[in-house]
Amino acid sequence: MTELSLRELNRTLLVRQMLVERVSMTPLELVRHLVAVQGQEPNWPYVGLWARLTEFRHDELAQLLRERKLVRSSMIRRTVHLATAADFRWLRPTVQPVVSAALQAPYYRDEIEGVDQDALAAAGRELLAGRTLTRSELGLLLAERFPDRHTRRLAEAVELMVPLVHGPDTGAWGKWRNRYVTIGLAEEWIGASMTEQPRPETLILRYLAGFGPASVADIQAWAGITRLAGVIDGMRASLRVFRDDKGKELFDLPDAPLADPNLPVPVRFLPAFDNSLLGHKDRRRVISDEDRNRIAKEASAGVPMYLVDGFVHGRWSLDDTTVRITPWHPLSPADAEAVRAEAEHLLTFVAPDRNGKVVIDTNA
Repeated sequence: MTELSLRELNRTLLVRQMLVERVSMTPLELVRHLVAVQGQEPNWPYVGLWARLTEFRHDELAQLLRERKLVRSSMIRRTVHLATAADFRWLRPTVQPVVSAALQAPYYRDEIEGVDQDALAAAGRELLAGRTLTRSELGLLLAERFPDRHTRRLAEAVELMVPLVHGPDTGAWGKWRNRYVTIGLAEEWIGASMTEQPRPETLILRYLAGFGPASVADIQAWAGITRLAGVIDGMRASLRVFRDDKGKELFDLPDAPLADPNLPVPVRFLPAFDNSLLGHKDRRRVISDEDRNRIAKEASAGVPMYLVDGFVHGRWSLDDTTVRITPWHPLSPADAEAVRAEAEHLLTFVAPDRNGKVVIDTNA
């Protein structure tokens, strides 16, 4: 069984994530290739697509949301992502177990204890039929039927039980945080029903195309669901099998290319929660365990990072029109120049027509 080095896995990931060369795919094609793009904060998907596409403009993504070709909703890992409308129809039912599991957390459980959850879900569907509402508006209407409950929590519980999508304004560029979320029934918004059965095989194949080779644990960590080992076993005859440097089994599509470990790769600035950073349980193929530990306490809030030679080298932040770079490792003069050049390129996207600057924190 072939053993793949970290550099082989790194280069292969970058190729499949479209991070070696910017590509001329449409934004819709790219999101479909990536399966789903993390969109917890509205602006980050725009930065992620900018890092991968040539000639990408902000309104291209916003227009896809307005045209309902892309949807924004809770999906993999129970977090907000963007996916094509066609993919959401099978993706949400496939990861529904991890979405529904949130109802067992005290945050929800204490407020909906004793409530007939089927009745709550049915009420949510009825109240949202033919219209969109804010979470607050839905919560107030639900409270008329389920009194003495936290109104916002009632609405959020419905969102976990019923496939809902967010209105396009919630994914608009320019909002680093968006607390005003409108919601509607996914089936009405898309104009098609959700698939009746989960499709874990489809999930696995699509994941491997963008993230493979990968272990069962990697797939489960990315998707947020468990019990995929048996599914993989049933597919084993149609997959290639490798091992990593620790002897762990990795699975891949039979015709998916592996990249040259010495492939030159450019500096890339990635948004918080980028697919390439969160796509595996073992993330050493893109970030060392040491560097991952640096941000362990901040991970839930999201940390934008940049790559040098294909691996995470440090973090960055945007303060109005200043891109501030914090290296975690020494930068050679050539790498420092490349980092600054890409940061200046980033500025033209995040702060067009404004006088921005790049600051590299050499004292970090």
